[in-house]
Amino acid sequence: MPSMTTSKVSRWDQHGREHTVHVRKSGIQRQLSCDTCGWRKGAQFLPWLKAEEHLTEAHQATVDPTA
Repeated sequence: MPSMTTSKVSRWDQHGREHTVHVRKSGIQRQLSCDTCGWRKGAQFLPWLKAEEHLTEAHQATVDPTA
């Protein structure tokens, strides 16, 4: 049975609120889930890019805390 690993993509909006999408990996499949709105999506390729797109489009969260 494949092990489960988790990472996250966080961005801040213009009001200083943090929004996070968790990326859970099991085998080649990845499950994305947003802490803010409950959005969920399966992704096999480029899950972190899809997470960033969701944060930008749904929450206008574009400030990268690591930059």
